Order: sequence, then C-alpha cells, then structure tokens
Amino acid sequence: MIQRRILITGTAGFIGFHLAQALLAEGFRVQGYDGMTDYYDVALKRRRHALLLQNPNFSAMEGMLEDHARFDALADDFRPEVIVHLAAQAGVRYSLENPRAYLDSNVIGTFTVMEAARRLEVKHLLMASTSSVYGANTEMPFAETDKADTQLTIYAATKKANESMAHAYAHLWSLPTTMFRFFTVYGPWGRPDLALYKFVDAILDDRPIDIYNHGEMYRDFTYVDDLVRGIRLLIDTVPVRPEDGVVPEGDSLSPVAPWRVVNIGNSDKVRLLDFVDAIEASLGKTAIRNYMPMQKGDVPATWADAELLQRLTGYRPQTDFRDGIARFVAWYRDYYGK
Repeated sequence: MIQRRILITGTAGFIGFHLAQALLAEGFRVQGYDGMTDYYDVALKRRRHALLLQNPNFSAMEGMLEDHARFDALADDFRPEVIVHLAAQAGVRYSLENPRAYLDSNVIGTFTVMEAARRLEVKHLLMASTSSVYGANTEMPFAETDKADTQLTIYAATKKANESMAHAYAHLWSLPTTMFRFFTVYGPWGRPDLALYKFVDAILDDRPIDIYNHGEMYRDFTYVDDLVRGIRLLIDTVPVRPEDGVVPEGDSLSPVAPWRVVNIGNSDKVRLLDFVDAIEASLGKTAIRNYMPMQKGDVPATWADAELLQRLTGYRPQTDFRDGIARFVAWYRDYYGK
C-alpha cells in the first residue's frame, strides 16, 4: 500500500502536533515544518516534536515560512499530496504589540505555502483561518456565508487576507483549497497564552486571574481532538468548482473556484464565568478573580454554526467543556508535576 504524504506546517504547535499524531496513527507519512519561534516556551514545542519523532513516519524541518527557498526545497523533496497549513503568528492580543510579525508570518509565509502548493499541483490545500474574521458581526451563530468584512485586529485581518489570497489561487490555478475557521481551541499540550492554560497556572500558584468584560464574555470552546477530527475528515472532502456556477444553499463553496471555508466549532456558546467555575471544580481550588474591562480588539462573544461541517463530513464537535477542562488539567498536572 502506498503511503499518503502530507506536509503540515506548524507541527511543533498546539494544533499541528495533535493533527500530526492523528495522521501518523492512521499510517500517513507526515513531514513537519516549524519555525520554533519564541512567542511562547520553545521547550514545550521541542517536546511536542520529540514525541512525534518517535514515529518513523514523521520527519521535521525547522525554518521560517518567510524563507521561501528553504520551504520550497523541502516541499520539492517531499512531494506532498496534501498540504495542511497551520503555522502562523497566533494571538489576538500580541497583534497589538507586534503587528509586523503577523504580516511576515501570516501573509508572506502563507504566500510561500500557496506558491509551493500551486507548483506541486497538490490534490488539496487546507489552511487555518479563525473565528476572529467575523469581527464586529453580532448575528449568531456565525455562518460561513455571512459577510465578514469588519475585522477588529491585525491578526484577524491577516487571516481574512489569507482566505482572499487562497480564493484567487484556487480560481487562477484550479487549486482545491479548504479554509477552516477555528473557534477557541483548547486541550492538552495547549498554548501557554490561551485562557485555560493561564487560568490553571495562576490558580495553582495562588495568583489572580484577569477576567475581561467582568466575565460577560461568551466563547465557543472547541476541544482539540474534535477539531483535529474535523480537519481529518475535510482532508478527504475536496472542493470542486461547480460547473454551472450554482452553489447549494448554505454552502460556502465558491461559484468560480474549487474553494470553500468551513467553521469548526462546538456550536455551544459558553459563558466565561461558567468556564472559570469548571476550572475551579476540576482543580478543587478557588480562583482569585480580577475583573477587568473589555480589552481592545476583543469581542464579547463567538458562536459557530457547524451545520456545513456536519453536512460535508457527517461529523460535528461535541465534547462538553467540563470534560475537556478535566482532560487538560490532568495533562497539566502530569506535565508540570503539580
């Protein structure tokens, strides 16, 4: 049996690590590429890669996506059938401090990946977007067919730019492309800058946690294993340009390109204070709560309409946030010995 070859950018990252693990377990040949930037603890990234490297079907290269010659050489050598582009400068709040990093990584870096996919004529290019592209939209749940032109941060703007760039390439070069919009992903091996990680770390160390908008925030928390399952199923759901330009109602498929955008979310709007309550229950410890006003660039709520994902794949995320938090806490205590 011929092994399927998948190139994943960001394999030392939170989501890329979990996706690589899932594909390796299925017998795929996975090539990773990661910049190992110091946006957060590099030791955590190296540990993720070390675990993946225990599988002989995984190999990895370190490099920045802006280094197109390095990435091109890797892609040309590996000859992937599919590319899953997850690497990015992440974080809504950091984009207020260092916006240039987002342009370099998310715009120039994504262009590098798209060019390689075009040149190699991959069967499917899949790229990460974000629920943040919905910006100032207030009608919920957010659907892929909603207009999304009011991004509130440079991070969100770069991701919307990626969607537009990818549509142009899909149209010009008949490059089958699926964009996925992630909704507040959490779980074991998560990023230290994410709320769950920060809250657990602070509560265990008896430090206060900052709760923005005085707790009146709502998020569609999506457990990482559910997210990865969605991506895995979408890999085999290759968009096809409609011959007559007619798109089924509710589908985000382009009428002029083999391009589609898909929400991956839990379809469950959870109040931040309930999320904190669940963390306290899992830790058996009460948080010191520091209530704060809304932070610049943030939104009060996100909530995914996941009907399209279910229609395309027969699957929708469903892990209850209390169960997901308990699994994260178990991992965190084990990893840090707390």
